[in-house]
Amino acid sequence: MRAAVFQAFLALVLLLSSAGGLVVEIVAGRLIAPYVGMSLYTWTAIIAVVLAGLSIGHWVGGRLAGSNVSDQSALSRLAVALGLAGVTCLLALALLRVLAPLLAEGGFGRVASVLLFCTALFFLPSLFVGIVAPIVTKLAVDLSDGDPGPAIGRMYAVGTLGSIGGTLAAGYLFISWIGSTWTIVAVAATYVILALGCMITAKRDGAALPILSLLFVLAGVTAVNFKTEAFRTACTVESNYFCIRVDDFSKISGRESALMVLDNLVHSINDGADPSLLYSPYVHFVDEYTRRHFFKRSDGKSMSAFFIGGGGFTLPRSWAETMNEAKLVVAEIDPVVTEVATQRMWLDPNHKSIEIHNADARTVLALQPAEPRFDVIFGDAFHDISVPAHLVSREFNQEIKKRLRTRGFYVTNAVDQANQPRFLAAMVNTLERDFPMVEIWADEEDLALSRSDPSARVTYGVVALEGYSPKTRMTSLFGLDRRWRMIRGNGPLEDLIDEAEPLTDDLAPVDRLLSGLL
Repeated sequence: MRAAVFQAFLALVLLLSSAGGLVVEIVAGRLIAPYVGMSLYTWTAIIAVVLAGLSIGHWVGGRLAGSNVSDQSALSRLAVALGLAGVTCLLALALLRVLAPLLAEGGFGRVASVLLFCTALFFLPSLFVGIVAPIVTKLAVDLSDGDPGPAIGRMYAVGTLGSIGGTLAAGYLFISWIGSTWTIVAVAATYVILALGCMITAKRDGAALPILSLLFVLAGVTAVNFKTEAFRTACTVESNYFCIRVDDFSKISGRESALMVLDNLVHSINDGADPSLLYSPYVHFVDEYTRRHFFKRSDGKSMSAFFIGGGGFTLPRSWAETMNEAKLVVAEIDPVVTEVATQRMWLDPNHKSIEIHNADARTVLALQPAEPRFDVIFGDAFHDISVPAHLVSREFNQEIKKRLRTRGFYVTNAVDQANQPRFLAAMVNTLERDFPMVEIWADEEDLALSRSDPSARVTYGVVALEGYSPKTRMTSLFGLDRRWRMIRGNGPLEDLIDEAEPLTDDLAPVDRLLSGLL
């Protein structure tokens, strides 16, 4: 009976520690997203660092679980490993707050910052929890009679089951329920409780001193976390998709206004009293361009638009108030973003002109009726270098074209380098295969900056349509004073477009194309 209880205890330790290791891996991306964003490079670094920690931990654990190690010694070593895993998990929260400004000011590139972040924060917790599996498996094998194979297989299965459970719990429960910071705290607490259990099991009469030592260290780390405000999340609210933050913009604008940050990118800036006042240059460009085309439709019908991404619903909110009887369909994948825009960004989700779908934009567009079609489709779902590949492919462009009126157009923003905009070139090359004309516009201030710094970021406006625009320059007619210029023509950019490969559902390497920004 005692052996069966001990086996169950060992299985529980492995199950929960394996789950904790995967929870940390999933939560890691959300923790660093407000500082370095989210991309393929981010997840690559996180997975590589966590696996490196686990691998070294497994090797160390194997060395610590030699054949000459007694059960009591093995349990003591297990307790130390789990205690250190809990301590380093908590310490990672403080390190995050300390390292973030240092990396931002240190001139590191995005890839270097991500690797440094991940290594500093998540390598040691992964290493220490990696020590657990070999020791627990050795103890389970010692309890088996004869053939060790079933015991080894059973422990591998338990560890894998824990990893699956941790992945599901982090992705579907913890992050959206208690946030990434408190999820890490919960994992640390789980490790510490398991460590205490191992201490008590190993030293029934002499566990007081190691328990007090562990609690003393935890108290010190907790004090450091409070001093660095590590328990205070950087997000106004966390959803299954984003770290969402809403900040007051009034001191900058001089008016009641707010901005929405999704992960590390300012997505929307809304004015409380005047929805038509557009602070973001690329949103202002779409508004000015559209008004020149559809302020009055020749058939007298109201203008219709489809929005790929909502964010703070800046432009839908503006057009709903300023364009008579407009029909505005918005696909915002994250319902929490819509809730925050309603609560903090003055969105009226029940406005007669706005129809909101909280689902993937490609799915929503495909489900729209064949008629009536849209005058404008606006792509606003790209976040810094995080670009959903399925929203830039030729197959999606063809779906867009089917949903546009004859005089309608598709407009989207694209952030890329000034001197080698390879992602922009691939996007334009892809659009040109289905649209007769593709224009590239840029704000004059961005272009002026790019002349002094060729590697500077530029937010481009890409317009795909049936015919030519009447002008190659625009000066704002509404709101803030701005100027834009079309930049198509002969030169290096056209050569880059001609050489680019089209983006498809099968191959759309947006992260590689945007690697110059890193």
